[in-house]
Amino acid sequence: MNRSINRVACSRWKSSSEMQMTTGLLRTLLMALPALLLGSQPAVAGPESSRVTFGLDVAPVLTRSGCNSGGCHGKAAGQNGFRLSLLGFEPGDDYAAIVRESGGRRISRTDPARSLLLLKATGAVPHGGGRPLSPGSEGYRAVLNWIASGAVPPSPGDPTVTRVVVEPASGLLVANSSRQLKVSAVLSNGARRDVTRAAVYQSNEPDLASVDANGLVRTGVKRGLVTVMARFGEQIATFHGAVPFTRTPAQAEAVSRRLASLTPRLDASPVDRHLLRQWRQMGVAPSDPVDDVAYLRRVSFDICGTAPTPAEIDAFLADRSPDKRSRWVDRLLERPEYAAYFGLKWADILQNRGAGYSTSKQRAGTALFSNWIRQALAANMPYDRFASEILTATGSQAENPPTVWYRTVRKGPEYVESVAQAFLGVRIQCAQCHHHPAERWSQSDYYGFAAIFARVGRKGGFADAEVPTEEVIYVKDGGSVQHPRTGATMHPRPLGGPEFGEATLEDPRAQLARWMTSESNPFFARTLVNRMWAHFLGRGLVDPIDDSRSTNPPSNPELLDALSREFVRSKFDVKQLIRTLVGSYAYQLQSAPNEWNAGDTQTFARFYPRRLSAEVLLDAFSQALEVPTEFTGGPGRFPAGTRAIELPDENVPATFLDVFGRPARRTACECERADAPALAQALELVNSAEIQRKLTAPTGYALRISKDPRAHPEKVREVFLKVLGRTPSADELAASLEHVRQEPDGASAYRSLLWSLLATNEFLFNH
Repeated sequence: MNRSINRVACSRWKSSSEMQMTTGLLRTLLMALPALLLGSQPAVAGPESSRVTFGLDVAPVLTRSGCNSGGCHGKAAGQNGFRLSLLGFEPGDDYAAIVRESGGRRISRTDPARSLLLLKATGAVPHGGGRPLSPGSEGYRAVLNWIASGAVPPSPGDPTVTRVVVEPASGLLVANSSRQLKVSAVLSNGARRDVTRAAVYQSNEPDLASVDANGLVRTGVKRGLVTVMARFGEQIATFHGAVPFTRTPAQAEAVSRRLASLTPRLDASPVDRHLLRQWRQMGVAPSDPVDDVAYLRRVSFDICGTAPTPAEIDAFLADRSPDKRSRWVDRLLERPEYAAYFGLKWADILQNRGAGYSTSKQRAGTALFSNWIRQALAANMPYDRFASEILTATGSQAENPPTVWYRTVRKGPEYVESVAQAFLGVRIQCAQCHHHPAERWSQSDYYGFAAIFARVGRKGGFADAEVPTEEVIYVKDGGSVQHPRTGATMHPRPLGGPEFGEATLEDPRAQLARWMTSESNPFFARTLVNRMWAHFLGRGLVDPIDDSRSTNPPSNPELLDALSREFVRSKFDVKQLIRTLVGSYAYQLQSAPNEWNAGDTQTFARFYPRRLSAEVLLDAFSQALEVPTEFTGGPGRFPAGTRAIELPDENVPATFLDVFGRPARRTACECERADAPALAQALELVNSAEIQRKLTAPTGYALRISKDPRAHPEKVREVFLKVLGRTPSADELAASLEHVRQEPDGASAYRSLLWSLLATNEFLFNH
């Protein structure tokens, strides 16, 4: 009977190949039936794949719809019992959560359109996350087709995204216009897929140029540089756009003439020729150079954290030699204030922290480390050696002060994040829990880096339960770090570098130091160059300065590359780098904008003014009023005349310093130091007991200048030189003389004059 039925059935077909083709057609129609009933067409697989895959078709929909974002199911605890990996970086885990958890109720293979996953996403049933998908949309059809095709799990044989390409990769944009980007995914099987409508986009300057969900970039009235990130899967690509400042042909011609006149001078500069190229591209003309007085004040504050004295100003103005600026810089670099000021900067970055423990026991260590940093700077220790001696430090604080770094930085995450941020300019914190959302770093990168420090050992020296004052740092014979998700033991590996050999007994930190300081390292020299550029020019070429990533590129990559190469060629000579920066044309520009660069904050066509840091500002008050600040703190008082930039750590009581942004040194990020204006700062300037003490001190400058027998015009000139670093204008001199002559109390008159100048932005800012 069965044979007869088979013969009859087979006789209906002319050949086995026809039977296979028809069977496949019926299967395709059955799979597409739910979508057809809903009035939409099934997504057609591209030529690179014959089936719908979870990794290429479903996971991107969840990411684009925000389902796996940190505010929804992608957060650590998930949402309402449903947890996805953040941004879909673990498709295997996401598949299990969708298909297997909760008894498999989230999908329906027999009726794909009735799958809870789709009903929730389209708002057909109540959903706290709103309605991220619309029935019939491309994302909806992709998920529907995947369920209809059997909800096939990810497979090692599935094609993966090897890279993403954005077209165009760069270009000039016009204000108040739009530009459509095209995004393609290059797959592991060699195929290429258009993912423009499946990628996720983000602009790093949304006020300048926004980008919508389909990759359409829209510019507004603002001018400048913008980068748009496009992410598909784990891969990222960027579009670099520029909106020029010139608005009319006449403006463009004027800027061109101005730049042409500067070309012979700037083309010879290793710094300025790269800025000149960008100024041409952006239609920007630089402000005029500053005069000698303004340069002297600016560079003195930037190198030594100290204002020039009236005598130094007069001597500098009297010097007619053409190289007097460079010779003044050389003098500043040899002064102890240079080492103290930059020692303060590095003490912040290296978290030389006194708070949180017993101050009387902690201060010895922070003082030792602070002194070591200053001595290294004063001697111009090559930067590669400076970093290496800190990272590889062993012993006690008494015999090797850099070991104090290991007192604050004590655990795996602290090692990774502090080293990456301080020396490599990378913020890798995100990768501790998940793949970095805007860069290539994964959890494996994070914990491979942590494994470098797994053999750091500590012993002895605890003065009490919390204070490791005499703690000894040594290298243990063994130690390991496990990947928190897979449980695998991680091999020591630097960020983007090769695994370190396990056969060697060498300290992995020494291997890290060699890798990090090698001439080919892509991070080390660039990070220090960018950090110093930000210090002297007011903004990093990469900004923020310790957040280097493909989606936050340098504003002038050629300039950063050129400076980094020169820094390496100089054998990491920091003082030579400083000479290069402060000798550049850009550093010597006025801070006031002109008609062609108003609004510029990225191309350094003018000097960007910034408020003096807390310690420098307090010292400036002390210097101007000739009354030093009295610092106290465990144990006893600091020696008379101690400056704020000379304090060994942040745990010295000083309300003024806290109000004006002194950092707590809990992280390696310079962003801890706050320089934003605040109401408390204005109140401190008005009500500060410390400033009033300096103004009214019987041995202070205010009383002394009031009793000086010289004529008022000469004394007023000195007051201006002392406070603002310049002589008064004719109007300022007239107003000041009128004030001091009308006030019967000479001391009160000069106190008021001094205070009126000390409260100005001209005094509070370096400009």
